[in-house]
Amino acid sequence: MDNKQKHILLTGGTGLIGINLIKQLLLKGYRVSNLSRSPGTNARVKTYLWDVHKGEIDAQCIDDVDIIVHLAGAGIADERWTEERKIALIESRTRSIELIYELLLTKKNAVKSVISASATGYYSDRGAELMTETSLPSNDFMAKCCIEWEQAVDKGKNLGLRIVKFRTGVVLDNGGALAKLAMPVKLIVGSPLGSGKQWVPWIHWQDVIEMYLYAIENDDFTGVYNMVAPNPVTNKQLTQAIAKQLHKPLWLPNVPALFLKLLLGEMSTIVLGSTKVSAQKIEDAGFKFKYSDITSALKEIYG
Repeated sequence: MDNKQKHILLTGGTGLIGINLIKQLLLKGYRVSNLSRSPGTNARVKTYLWDVHKGEIDAQCIDDVDIIVHLAGAGIADERWTEERKIALIESRTRSIELIYELLLTKKNAVKSVISASATGYYSDRGAELMTETSLPSNDFMAKCCIEWEQAVDKGKNLGLRIVKFRTGVVLDNGGALAKLAMPVKLIVGSPLGSGKQWVPWIHWQDVIEMYLYAIENDDFTGVYNMVAPNPVTNKQLTQAIAKQLHKPLWLPNVPALFLKLLLGEMSTIVLGSTKVSAQKIEDAGFKFKYSDITSALKEIYG
């Protein structure tokens, strides 16, 4: 089947990854639809409405669809982790795909594959130990969220679907996590966080898009893969690399871990946790990174 006949349905298509992935899919001649809480603005993309919280979904969304790309999920770092917020973070990821599977069970369809986001939070804070796809998960909230997310996606195997899961690291682009890290550097008050020795499993946003395309275009590609660049860096190395690209000095002492814990609460594990993650499996599968080192990645972003 050529691209022009393949029909991709996205969830979470309005996020940065979703928008850029849709752009590339359209360029390559795919038909693209989107599941969203609100009407779409792109005339070339058919938007179907759903309300995960209410369990409502437009049944027509799966008509003629070959592949579902599941990116939906509330932003992990958008709000403080209250018990209510934790439930929302998990359910926005799990209930959403379950709603689609319920629809696939009740309506005739041609869906063959589900390609889903997950996160390196599966491993969480593991010091300098190198995490591979066979490493055991951690036991904190981030890990619990990822485990439930992946288990919900895996239910598609019972429907005979090809399942691909990408444990995504810190995606570097012009906004998001990098903008938050770079802001104090730009203001000449940047410094490493905590000890600065914690490993950051980063990846350039263009490699994220290419990896999703790789999974879409290779029908025999299946299983779980780390979505991280091959050369992880520490928080200190990342901060220094940002400062170098922005031509700014680093002169302040490290931001104390205790201050970050007070400021962010349990969510401080996102910046203080150390997760060193291997990209070996995806490279062995034939994927070629555009940006494998932090210098070239930041150079492209800051242009």
